[in-house]
Amino acid sequence: MLNLKGLITLVVAMALVVAISNVAVSYPINAWLTWGALTYPIAFLVTDITNRLFGTSRARTVVYAGFFIGVILSLWMADIRIAIASGAAFLIAQLLDILIFDKLRQKTWWKAPLISTIISSATDTILFFSIAFMATGLPWVTWAIGDYGAKLAMAAILLVPFRLFISMVSADSKKSFDRA
Repeated sequence: MLNLKGLITLVVAMALVVAISNVAVSYPINAWLTWGALTYPIAFLVTDITNRLFGTSRARTVVYAGFFIGVILSLWMADIRIAIASGAAFLIAQLLDILIFDKLRQKTWWKAPLISTIISSATDTILFFSIAFMATGLPWVTWAIGDYGAKLAMAAILLVPFRLFISMVSADSKKSFDRA
């Protein structure tokens, strides 16, 4: 059972990733990539760790609360169109990630986080970039392609911290985390 302090830590992490990514997406690296492509995949890591350790119910709680706080922060920190696009894409993609992860949770350790992230990242990318940048004159299609490529690379790279974190959290340390 995840205690309130642990739950708040995960929610704050999720909200910060969303808000920072919504600011970062406004800064292109080149015609194919924005800085948001390098920060946003951490949201999937937070969701997958929560899902693996505490189940779908707690993962949904982290997503809903992170969504709410992240959108409020994004409305304050980022362009309103980006905040709205991010909110819609985030909620749909993260809930899809939780569903797919749960269906695959009994498979080899890496399949659930990798496959759920690949599929939900595609959904997130299509929704976000079409809502945020369509008809703006900005190179949103190439940004979307570059963003999805970065998300795929990050999904593979983030398997390492996922595995390390899950391995470090044994049954005893999970109990300690819950009591903190």
